[in-house]
Amino acid sequence: MTSAVESMVVDEKQIPDKPVDREKTCPLLLRVFCNTGRHHNIVEYTRGNVPSNELQIYTWMDATLREITALVKEVNPDARSKGTYFEFSLVTPEQRTPGYRMREIGVTCSGQKGADDNKTLAQARFIIGDYLDISITPPNRMQPIVRRGNFRQY
Repeated sequence: MTSAVESMVVDEKQIPDKPVDREKTCPLLLRVFCNTGRHHNIVEYTRGNVPSNELQIYTWMDATLREITALVKEVNPDARSKGTYFEFSLVTPEQRTPGYRMREIGVTCSGQKGADDNKTLAQARFIIGDYLDISITPPNRMQPIVRRGNFRQY
């Protein structure tokens, strides 16, 4: 016998994500903050403040981390090098206290396929109003020890 929670989890995994009709669905404003080599400090998001290097992207909930990576590379020439890592985190408001919290949602790498490439904003539990904080690590910098996903050349 399974509980209601267990059956909901099983059902959720079996239902594929419905694709968004991008011709008929209005896009959302995604506020992205990129930093080289590290994420922004969560303190930079307090009291209505945000980091100064904002990138605004109009997109949909079915946008993948790979799509967002491509958009960031369009405006950031330093991030175009093969082997550049993009570490994505959601910055969300705290529920019980004023302030924000940061939660890692995935990693992509220029020129390599990875496990998080096709993760969508919806799958990452993005809610309109959240921020996206991206740590961009060029290939000539020392890579963090722990990397999620297996990357292969393509």
